[in-house]
Amino acid sequence: MAASADIFKLAQSHPATELRIVLIGGRLNGSLSGKSSAGNIILGQNIFDTSRRTAQSEARQQEVFGRLVTVVDTPGWWWIWPKEETPKLDQIEIQNSVHLCPPGPHVFLLVIHYDLYLPQWVKSSLKQHLKLFNADVFSHTIVLITAVAPCSDKEVESRINTSPTLQWILQQCEDRKHFLNISDRDDRDQVKILLEKIETLSIINGDRHCSVDRSQGEALRKEMTDLTEKGSKRFDQVQKQRSKLKELIKGGKVPPNLLRILMIGDSLAGKSSTGNTILGTKAFDVNKNGRTTTHSEIRQSVVEGRRLTVVDSPGWFCINTLQETSEMDKLEIENSVNLCPPGPHAVLLVIPLIINIDESYLRSVQEHMGLFRKDIWKHTLLVFTYGDWLGVKTVEERIESEEGLQWIVNKCENRYHVLNNKDHSDKTQVKELLEKIEEMWVGNEKSYYEVELDRAAQLETKRETGDKMAKRLKKINERQSRVLKEVIGDERHPTTDIGIVLVGQKCSGKSEVGNMILFNEKFKMTFERAWLKKTYQDHKFATCVKHEGMFERVKVSVVETPGWFSDPTPPDWIKDEVLHSVSMCSPGPHVFLLLVPILRSFTEKDLKALVEILKPLTERVWRHCMVLFTWGHWLNDLPVENYIVREGKELQELLEKCGNRYHVINPKHSDDLVQLKELFQKMFVLVKQNKVWFTTKHNKRECSDSESTAAKTQRMLTEDEWNKREQNLIEKMLKALSNEPEQPTVPSTKTSSSMDEGYIPAMSEDKDSDCGRIVKSGNLRLYYQVAEWLQHNARLAEISSGKKVLVCSGDAE
Repeated sequence: MAASADIFKLAQSHPATELRIVLIGGRLNGSLSGKSSAGNIILGQNIFDTSRRTAQSEARQQEVFGRLVTVVDTPGWWWIWPKEETPKLDQIEIQNSVHLCPPGPHVFLLVIHYDLYLPQWVKSSLKQHLKLFNADVFSHTIVLITAVAPCSDKEVESRINTSPTLQWILQQCEDRKHFLNISDRDDRDQVKILLEKIETLSIINGDRHCSVDRSQGEALRKEMTDLTEKGSKRFDQVQKQRSKLKELIKGGKVPPNLLRILMIGDSLAGKSSTGNTILGTKAFDVNKNGRTTTHSEIRQSVVEGRRLTVVDSPGWFCINTLQETSEMDKLEIENSVNLCPPGPHAVLLVIPLIINIDESYLRSVQEHMGLFRKDIWKHTLLVFTYGDWLGVKTVEERIESEEGLQWIVNKCENRYHVLNNKDHSDKTQVKELLEKIEEMWVGNEKSYYEVELDRAAQLETKRETGDKMAKRLKKINERQSRVLKEVIGDERHPTTDIGIVLVGQKCSGKSEVGNMILFNEKFKMTFERAWLKKTYQDHKFATCVKHEGMFERVKVSVVETPGWFSDPTPPDWIKDEVLHSVSMCSPGPHVFLLLVPILRSFTEKDLKALVEILKPLTERVWRHCMVLFTWGHWLNDLPVENYIVREGKELQELLEKCGNRYHVINPKHSDDLVQLKELFQKMFVLVKQNKVWFTTKHNKRECSDSESTAAKTQRMLTEDEWNKREQNLIEKMLKALSNEPEQPTVPSTKTSSSMDEGYIPAMSEDKDSDCGRIVKSGNLRLYYQVAEWLQHNARLAEISSGKKVLVCSGDAE
């Protein structure tokens, strides 16, 4: 510490004659870091444009406190996205930034806004993006914490202490940080101190700047020049094409007064916002915490003298193949075209400019467009959203930078348009879009994409049938839950601890669920396109991870097991780790949560993988299993039963193996506590139902030798065996309830004392036992009698050995 103080004093007394600074950072959910504003404050002038996004690295130079200071502003990336999601054009500009201040920067200022919440994903995203510089960036980095109000040192430290991710970043930078109030431009002292800290870092680094490769800089400049030339050429082609079509309209080919427009695209594209921009009103709901559109919706209005019918459709997950998209979503996407009969004049394929259009994204677009006939491309116009992301760049430069975009644009025959859905004052962007739609209409032989009436009728019947089945399933589940509570009692389970094991594929949300349950970010979260990768190289040594916490005075232990890829088959080491998870919850876990992400389909491979992975735990493990549906925001307000019914037999078979126990978790819900309370309530019911935790060891107690011969001849069940038989009866009862008609003829009220207390129903699984007859007859009243007996009349019989066993007469031999 003393040495650092001496170096700081040396920097103060001998200021550098030149300082070269590169500003880097990202954004999250629309929150800006303030890089451009920080650059202006450092230079003491409004040099960088803060009214638009920085899409191109810019270098500015100014004399500041006797030093020649060069500041380079760079494009920001999304904090939580990996580098592969960042558009190629942005990556090129970020790389080029260090070449704008030759021979290289003295410091990188990593700009982070004071109020910005940094999730764990930021760590991997930051490391990946810093690799663009091909240098040891952290050793030349100071964290610049920006705010629009003054903050004391104590407040800044408090903010750091509440953010594990920020602590990690500071640790990588050896705790080098500075606070900058970007709203107070008159406070030059804060700039002076910052420059002195930069000089101190430069001295620590031996007065060495961050080295850069000059040949790489030349290659980047050539690449950018080529993109500009190609973009200009494409723009000229588009203008010539439009001019010819406009001549046809002038020649008398008048477009229809009513235009039918269908919007399709991925869930991040901004389709609903695009519909609102086109119609000039808040016609479609927009939800920043997840996708809003789960059913296709239709809205109408008059815009620019034209009557418009606009249909919004559900989006698919941006990298899902068609096979990976749920049946629920595929049905709604395909049906969307039928909402504007006889068919849409224009299909707007909406694509966001904020994401890289790589091979997997392109494949997703191609396959989902395959839900329609091939001639749909003749009526398709590409709409780019997040137009503000371009900054000073042209959309043509962006198109030429990514082969995937070029393919889509060429498939649409150079028909594309850019929208900025944030700028509602610019009416010209909608006017020009409608003109392009009319030009497309003029150039097509057929006026619109024609709806197939037979297929439309099939889809409508399928939708109605599925909706009815979903409603029935929801009623059955609610009925079973009520009866189960009656059977085992409504009072809370008196347990003081609960062990939970999380099992699921990669990207199923295990880490996020674990953190939600523990109310703490203890499990490491990463967001990656894991299920598209076919190699285990980076993950084959993954092991179970355990963390503990409390929930309403109950000690909670959560074990996260390693995830596997959806294809191919999970390797044997995954099974070993799941088996190992049992021993990590001593004496054994109470609940296995099997995670199923709703944004994907659940296939036969997925079912086989889960069954195979749990096989070493024997069939008894299913009594402790519950399906936990993750990515609940994908449903919006739709019941999860809609997903279950439409996914088909594989998912329903999994639920049946789990005793139809399931719950939905939505990490983006405004009230985490409510949904977690419901989850814990269901888990406590399951624990009480099973009475014991799960263990791979199955102990059987033997009867005492001192028992009488008469007692030995009577079937005696240990408590473990009795619990098993009781559980079997409960399961059969719940199964019978699921087969009941929607309007049961027997009132669902519990019989108070209609059964003789001396009568004990047989617990055998034999088809001719009482239990078998109950299932056959579907007699609910008798089930409630059995439930009452289980709860109130079962008694422990004392035997001469002093051991307590449950006696059950009438068991089939």
